Amino acid sequence: MKKIELLAPAGDLERLKVAVIYGADAVYVGGQIFGLRSAAKNFSIEDLKEAVEFAHSRGVKVYVTANIIPHNEDLTDLPDYLVELGKVGIDALIISDPGTFSIVQEVLPDMEIHISTQANNTNYRTINFWYKQGAKRVVLARELSLNEIKEISEKIPEDLELEGFIHGAMCMSYSGRCLLSNYMANRDANRGECAQPCRWKYHIVEEKRPGEFMPVYEDETGTYIMNSKDLCMIQHIPEVIEAGINSLKIEGRMKTTYYVATTVRAYRMAIDEYLKDPKNWRSNPQWLEELNKASHRDFTTGFYFQRPDEKEHIYSDQSYVRTYDFIGLVKEYDEKEKVALIEQRNRFFKGDHIEVVGPREEIYERVIEEMWDIDGNQIDVAPHPQQLVKIKIDYPLKPFDLLRKIREE
Repeated sequence: MKKIELLAPAGDLERLKVAVIYGADAVYVGGQIFGLRSAAKNFSIEDLKEAVEFAHSRGVKVYVTANIIPHNEDLTDLPDYLVELGKVGIDALIISDPGTFSIVQEVLPDMEIHISTQANNTNYRTINFWYKQGAKRVVLARELSLNEIKEISEKIPEDLELEGFIHGAMCMSYSGRCLLSNYMANRDANRGECAQPCRWKYHIVEEKRPGEFMPVYEDETGTYIMNSKDLCMIQHIPEVIEAGINSLKIEGRMKTTYYVATTVRAYRMAIDEYLKDPKNWRSNPQWLEELNKASHRDFTTGFYFQRPDEKEHIYSDQSYVRTYDFIGLVKEYDEKEKVALIEQRNRFFKGDHIEVVGPREEIYERVIEEMWDIDGNQIDVAPHPQQLVKIKIDYPLKPFDLLRKIREE
């Protein structure tokens, strides 16, 4: 069996470090141009240098997205940008466009290239074509079933890797080649500017009755006819791996530090259990419970087992399910004083019942009994974003541990 890789998203340096610490084997990020998440913070060249150094020191790979569908003007700065990426020491580039592919081969002939899902990789002939051009890996289209993937894996070279999504948001145009954003908001989804109009609320207006909004679906609040559920394959790790996918990818470069940590942690445990004893693997309900504690939409298995039907969309609203609040990130812990320095992420109070989550399997519950501001003054609440707060806690915490509490209605 090929080496199994857990591949995590990172929208910035903090999220990359969290992904690495919580168990990712590789991380994919966007540079400041040529990626499909222009709204993410993304990485400057200096950030990438630090990211690569941090990841490589822990045996983790870093892949950079360059997977927009470029127009002529987009190509102008690409060669110089690639030279800078080559100096940083990244492990691979994720490409969707043949022109971009050829420029990468000219400028960085030794760079490993992965073919993005944007290239609509739905059959073994396409995948073999990319292999012959020099691609090391192909990211499978999301509209493939496990049976189709198994057939593909049987008809490609052994040294060609297959990457597939196992968790995260699903695009209405599953491989991502969508023009709806261009039409509705004049923002090119294929150049990193998607406005996500598939998540908007729609009504019908009849030509001779302007201003009279009729629901597309029988619901007085309107409908979200293109709003897909989120993918979740935590209960089907054996089927995914045994179909031939060896890089298991989590979607979410726009997602929070808490989402990255929680999701990577859950899938790390599930994959490790499979690798220990594939024949006797059983899904642990706690893994799914953890995924439910991160912000998410209702879950689906997408196309993996059967073609999705009307049950795979959410027609009532576009909101996420949020049952827990991420309230703080641990910066330091003083073992002698048993005091943790916390960077606040959501408001919390003295007396709150909290959970402490780290890359380990155990989750610890505590009540905040004492807390101080950075100047040592006792306080009852931490209301300010990214406020530094000290709390008394008897369990030894580590940097990048997370604190969370049940969300208040």
